[in-house]
Amino acid sequence: MTAAPPSSTGRELSDPPTDGVSNIRFSNHSDHLLVSSWDKSVRLYDASADVLRGKFMHGGAVLDCCFHDDSSGFTASLDHTVRRLVFNYNKEDILGRHDAPVRCIEYSYTTGQVITGSWDKTLKCWDPRGASGQERSLVGTYTQPERVYSMSLVGNRLVVATAGRHVNVYDLRNMSQPEQRRESSLKYQTRCVRCYPNGTGYALSSVEGRVAMEFFDLSEAGQSKKYAFKCHRKTEEGKDIVYPVNAIAFHPIYGTFATGGCDGYVNVWDGANKKRLYQYTKYPTSIAALSFSRDGRLLAVASSYTYEAGDKPHAPDAIFVRSVNEVEVKPKPKVLPDLAA
Repeated sequence: MTAAPPSSTGRELSDPPTDGVSNIRFSNHSDHLLVSSWDKSVRLYDASADVLRGKFMHGGAVLDCCFHDDSSGFTASLDHTVRRLVFNYNKEDILGRHDAPVRCIEYSYTTGQVITGSWDKTLKCWDPRGASGQERSLVGTYTQPERVYSMSLVGNRLVVATAGRHVNVYDLRNMSQPEQRRESSLKYQTRCVRCYPNGTGYALSSVEGRVAMEFFDLSEAGQSKKYAFKCHRKTEEGKDIVYPVNAIAFHPIYGTFATGGCDGYVNVWDGANKKRLYQYTKYPTSIAALSFSRDGRLLAVASSYTYEAGDKPHAPDAIFVRSVNEVEVKPKPKVLPDLAA
């Protein structure tokens, strides 16, 4: 069997994780890519050179990861720990712990804090500068309505999506209570939430092949812009087959976004004009995570079965890095005037 040409799915990274990929993230400073996995590892790749720069093993599956700077990061683990990893010096330390698996982790460049969300139904904020003692590094603990499933940051805004379809919006400068308490406008369990790069709202996906486009502005005019759309589904023998939408990634330059589903497809959308711009060639299995590089020229795709149909034979876990053409991600200008406006 001949290998697929690089243009179809992208270049496959060597030394991939040996179990499900939980997240992939590009650095804000380079083409370094951080990858967390159920195989208990966190790996740092130079994605453009296809070099594995470093690897740390944890006591349990790693459910999320994020960068601190170009060669260090933070991780959220099934073993309840929050860790800092420094790849240059092959050094790690435990920032702190939750009372249950830690599902999500973010580093805020505006406040210099690490924010974690756990299945213990809390958010915790940590100051990594005071990390010699756990108590000194914990800034605060904030109770959530349910288990935390997904989080996203833009500027000082933090969006937290939990079980039970709750969504809490916080201002990082005042975490004592949410700025907004919302409910997902989708009927089914939330899979992923990601803030718009321009800071005006967030996209939220569900297990039932839909994405909701939401806005922070609570005025009538602001809320009139929100909508939801169906995606990652197909009709077979007259039946609708619907797939979970596991991943959302915004393009840093154009504000368009990619979604990845359990159907193995990556679609690119123009949210402002409510159009699909592109669909990439089908990947070997479910899309578990997506990330655009800082300049939007690369898209990393985790093709990794997410067990939505139980234990069954599946393609090996793989990470593909593809070059992005402008035509795939740039909004197309409207030919006709918008009559609705």
